[in-house]
Amino acid sequence: MQLKRIAQAKLPTPWGTFTIVGFKELATSKDHVAMVYGDITQQPILTRIHSECLTGDALFSLRCDCGFQLQAALQQIAKTGNGVLLYHRQEGRNIGLLNKIRAYALQDEGLDTVEANHQLGFAADERDFTICADMLKLLNIDQIKLLTNNPEKIRVLEQAGIKIVERIPLEVGENPNNEHYLETKAQKMGHILHLHPLNKDEKS
Repeated sequence: MQLKRIAQAKLPTPWGTFTIVGFKELATSKDHVAMVYGDITQQPILTRIHSECLTGDALFSLRCDCGFQLQAALQQIAKTGNGVLLYHRQEGRNIGLLNKIRAYALQDEGLDTVEANHQLGFAADERDFTICADMLKLLNIDQIKLLTNNPEKIRVLEQAGIKIVERIPLEVGENPNNEHYLETKAQKMGHILHLHPLNKDEKS
């Protein structure tokens, strides 16, 4: 077990009142949180793993789909009546905020997100999703319906002993600024996406 459960409290949101549960990573002291809604004892539980994205989640960036996915997932969990969102604090696919900004600069010069990460000396995705499996186990959850477009999350969670009963797509936020970003996710990272080509008026 890589984590310790530390604290919890009520957290009102525009979609309803969640319980926020805080965890500390034992090896690094990095903090992660879970947003829990309703009764999670009846499984499988609707679950979203959301990796930290300051630019998308808090600063409304249109370069990615992260902020859109965060809000859509919280809304869907509340509408369902119960569920969990794991806020996985591995910024920029775990290369860190400043390196993500450096990667943005390389993308401004024409590289895609994978090429930019490689240029900076990182893998395309440096995240460790086994931490998310530990968060679920500390919440006494072992069967989930996972909101994701990323098959890698399913593979890692299942290897860690979490049963994925269903994959539920979460495709939101497509816009002219993130069109190439989403194409790269689909073509180079294996994400399951059904992209809609934007017309000339939308791109202008």
